[in-house]
Amino acid sequence: MKKKILILICAVVVMTSCNSEKNKTTSKSDTAKLQIETPDFSADSAFSFVKSQTDFGPRVPNSEAHKKCARFLKESMEKYCDQVIMQSFNAKTYDGNKLNCWNIIASFAPEKEKRILLAAHWDSRHIADHDPIEENRSKPISGANDGASGVGVLMEVARQLNLKNPTIGVDIIFFDAEDYGTPNSENIPGDWWCLGSQYWAKNPHKQNYKADYGILLDMVGASNATFYHEGISSHFAPAIVSKIWGVSYRLGFGKYFINEGANTITDDHYYINTLAKIPMIDIIHQERNSETGFYPYWHTTQDNIDNIDSNTLEVVGKTVLSVIYEEK
Repeated sequence: MKKKILILICAVVVMTSCNSEKNKTTSKSDTAKLQIETPDFSADSAFSFVKSQTDFGPRVPNSEAHKKCARFLKESMEKYCDQVIMQSFNAKTYDGNKLNCWNIIASFAPEKEKRILLAAHWDSRHIADHDPIEENRSKPISGANDGASGVGVLMEVARQLNLKNPTIGVDIIFFDAEDYGTPNSENIPGDWWCLGSQYWAKNPHKQNYKADYGILLDMVGASNATFYHEGISSHFAPAIVSKIWGVSYRLGFGKYFINEGANTITDDHYYINTLAKIPMIDIIHQERNSETGFYPYWHTTQDNIDNIDSNTLEVVGKTVLSVIYEEK
């Protein structure tokens, strides 16, 4: 996960209530229609998918762990999805390095016109530049939460979609080279974050690719995570924000999905909105009282599997699946 833009966007949440006599006498059948059947989602399976990634070590582009994890993700998604595409590309970094990268694109029912795009980044940061111990700040991070958690949730989503096919098409993209941005101590002009999503937005895997909307997952595995209305999401796709937070509330997850605005974050969804012109929102853990605006282990060597909470993975996964299965 990348830098935070210090602009507070207040999302306006409009909640309407009808007080007519007709609505006061809601029938049992009407009440049933308002309820959501919670889909199957295995928190243990999602956690296992997260751990499988971190077991390779830091997934920094050009590393052996990165290559091994790419192979694991490809082969795993081929078990569940109708089509998997490895989109290879080279990326130039802020420090002049050339990265060999892959966006991994897995699709259900690629022939269907109505589609939802789900995404997360699968690389991990090359430096722990926010680590409290100075000697650790040049080390790569495990990225259990910042990267692997979103991928793990979407892998379990894919497993469930394979068991119960959705009525619409679904594409899952694992973006590469998201977290190779400038160090905290440097200010180098340029778009150095989210290199994989920038590439895909300019070079989609399918000509004239379209999706009704997209959902990005980033840092969705910490205990007691709080997901606010992120600023770019509220600006480009307010209706999708309302839809997803509404579904989560009805599932009983209001403790996690907070109906309040929060900071604007430079994340993969920015380029999907601005370059690919697909409305995409970001489910991302933000903390109001944190110095960085994120969870305590953000961009530190402590972002490891020991700090992943399967309960949070389950909350996010069930919310995403419910949104998908509600689509017709």
